[in-house]
Amino acid sequence: MRKSLLNKRVLAWCLIVLCVFSSIGPVHAWGFFAHRRINELAIYTLPTEMFGFYKEHRDFLSEHAVDPDKRRYGVEGEAQRHFIDIDHFCDGTPHCNPFLKMPRSWFEAVKLHSEDTLQAYGIVPWHIHVMVKRLTKAFESKDVNRILRTSAELGHYIADAHVPLHTTENYNGQMTNQKGIHGFWESRLPELFENDYDFFVGKAQYVEKPLDFAWDFVEDSHWALDSVLRFEKELTESYPSDQKYSYEERGRVIINTYSEGFSKAYHERLNGQVERRMRESVIDVGSLWYTAWVNAGQPNLDNLDADIDSIKEEIAKELDVPEQNALKKREHE
Repeated sequence: MRKSLLNKRVLAWCLIVLCVFSSIGPVHAWGFFAHRRINELAIYTLPTEMFGFYKEHRDFLSEHAVDPDKRRYGVEGEAQRHFIDIDHFCDGTPHCNPFLKMPRSWFEAVKLHSEDTLQAYGIVPWHIHVMVKRLTKAFESKDVNRILRTSAELGHYIADAHVPLHTTENYNGQMTNQKGIHGFWESRLPELFENDYDFFVGKAQYVEKPLDFAWDFVEDSHWALDSVLRFEKELTESYPSDQKYSYEERGRVIINTYSEGFSKAYHERLNGQVERRMRESVIDVGSLWYTAWVNAGQPNLDNLDADIDSIKEEIAKELDVPEQNALKKREHE
């Protein structure tokens, strides 16, 4: 059951990736640009005892914020770590709160829905919890290479969980005749308007219950979904159809993408939603990095030497998947 469901989802990914690459350029969850930016900004939320170490490795943490996306089509079990289609568990029931049908505890959720079902429809809140525990262990052992890599990847999953379209079966508007909205919301809009965002988000806070914390921001994302879809549909119905898209030059390639005018109008209707989700991503990444460090006993991070070359070699081996062995892709962005 699990493989059948995942293969259908991943095949859908392949179709939209082809469309995206030909129309609005390569994008991934939040877009590579936004993922890298979120990890970089999260460094500035950290206390002095952590800041120096993380600042020293800012380039690595930013560059490798996107590794989970690069890995998702070559590593079995990776894809479902990026999302949870929580509305699936309402079975189409009107006015249903899906969070009342899903226990936050992994073991209770498995009892109710089966592990195959959970894996098929996404596990992002639980995987975030697992990653916090892994980071705690890396801090405890002062395994600097593991600290850096786990920090970078934890940031990715946290950011994904802040995207409304990562919480629904209608992840790319394919059920509502809005195909392409995923990349539009999480990639095109931040790239156009991020310079106007206020990223002074304050200092990282200790999180008593990381699993509940992850579920809380997944819920926040899901309840923002109605606006994401409804405002785009309303705008499309009223906007001149010949002005919704435009051609732009990117490098040596001319692409067809959402026009700046349509993007601006949609961004204004969202009334700061993309900025709010990015800001929450930044502070929540910093807070869970900080929480893992505190839970490890607040180890001294001074004078830890990272072997960046060996980490990159490890990552390169994971990403070196022969084309014939690569997993089929889910239509998502």
